[in-house]
Amino acid sequence: MIVEYGDLTFERLGHASIRIETEDGTVIYVDPWSDVLEDESSDGNVVFVTHDDFDHYDPAAIEAVAGDDATVAVYEAVDTSDLPFDVEDLPHEGETTVAGIEVESVPAYNDPEGEHVDDGQPFHAEGEVIGLVLEIGDTSVFVPSDTDFLDHHESITADVFVPPIGGHFTMDRHEAADFSRSVDPELVLPEHYDTFEPIETDAEAFAEELERDGIRVELF
Repeated sequence: MIVEYGDLTFERLGHASIRIETEDGTVIYVDPWSDVLEDESSDGNVVFVTHDDFDHYDPAAIEAVAGDDATVAVYEAVDTSDLPFDVEDLPHEGETTVAGIEVESVPAYNDPEGEHVDDGQPFHAEGEVIGLVLEIGDTSVFVPSDTDFLDHHESITADVFVPPIGGHFTMDRHEAADFSRSVDPELVLPEHYDTFEPIETDAEAFAEELERDGIRVELF
């Protein structure tokens, strides 16, 4: 399913793999993963990667979606020595520009005192993951990646919000709803749910909860 917002189109290829296309035909991928790709599209102008979990950093998927002159931008903590591309580093925190897109990196992790831990250790420790705020034309898009809703997130606003809602490894749908209200977007596009048993959730209930507050949600 393709969702339109302004002059952008959004497609959830599956899990946390997102394709964004601008009105002028620029194609952006975030965290492409081979298990959810139907073919080798090779149409990507820009590919972003937020961390090195297998379902987010997948060299074969990056090669499948990237065009010949694609720009590949990866969180600087990821070992990209196995990629046949020149890679632009994304900082743990701060602003940069990638292929004309203004990018803000936002620290993302599970609260070690929270529920998303394994034997007392967070599934995603601080420093392992980043979220991305992308300024694409006149639209701001916030992809927080695998994270809880954290204090520093409360200052971020965006037009389009793409939160994980599956729980277990990330925030669940209730946390994601609170996060969405904080971001105050015009459109919410949930991801990272129903791929594996631990992250199965009621996405319809998530959408209904936010729509009662006047926030548009599309299960794309």
